[in-house]
Amino acid sequence: MIAIDLSGRTGLVVGVADKHSIAWGIAQMLAEAGARLAITYQNERLEKNVRELAGTLSDALIMPLDVTDDAQIEAAFAAIGREFGRLDFLVHAVAFAPREDLSRDFVDTSREGYRISQEISAYSLAALARAARPWMKEAGGGSIVTMTYYGAEKVVAGYNVMGVAKAALEAAVRYLANDLGPDNIRVNAISAGPMKTLAARGIPGFMGMLKHHEEKAPLRRRVDMRELAGTALFLCSPLGSGITGEVIHVDAGYNILGL
Repeated sequence: MIAIDLSGRTGLVVGVADKHSIAWGIAQMLAEAGARLAITYQNERLEKNVRELAGTLSDALIMPLDVTDDAQIEAAFAAIGREFGRLDFLVHAVAFAPREDLSRDFVDTSREGYRISQEISAYSLAALARAARPWMKEAGGGSIVTMTYYGAEKVVAGYNVMGVAKAALEAAVRYLANDLGPDNIRVNAISAGPMKTLAARGIPGFMGMLKHHEEKAPLRRRVDMRELAGTALFLCSPLGSGITGEVIHVDAGYNILGL
């Protein structure tokens, strides 16, 4: 068995909200592999919770980061530069759409709801990649991993404007992979099966979606957090060095099905 050792490597994990967050599951596994992490929180409401979680990791750097605020992005990466002097990987697990827009048909999406969902769920990947680039070049290359969902590829009832945002995110992965490849920076997405996260609970009919997935996926179950985190660990490690611009499905096989 080949163990993945990230000792001496540093990474930024964006998107931790609570102990059920995919970002937190990934952060725990990366830390177990020996990486030193920077963990961000979105706002004061989430700060206490995120600090308590990140405090269980060894020597984590904890800081605020609202991905819609360029000044906060600049400050966060300046702090990473001072503290780490390099950056080996970035995990982007950020998505949001207003609840009222999620609950309506896509054709009825408001202009503002569309803008918000695209800015937070898709554009933020480009903004963070741009800020990470010089620090990853300093490290000789790096890996950027984001989280997506099957609703970017096919119509999923209730996913609506978020499906369109995730489609933009997946396109951004490919364009960023091409832009950053000459710097030895890889960009990939993990398409996760439905998970009981804070964000998922805002999707209308989510529990029905989860039940359907468990009944129909080839493995007849949903994936667990360790399976998603393990894929992120692989992509952030040297073992994933030849993979970029990909969307890797970790969904118990659900994406292969037709009817």
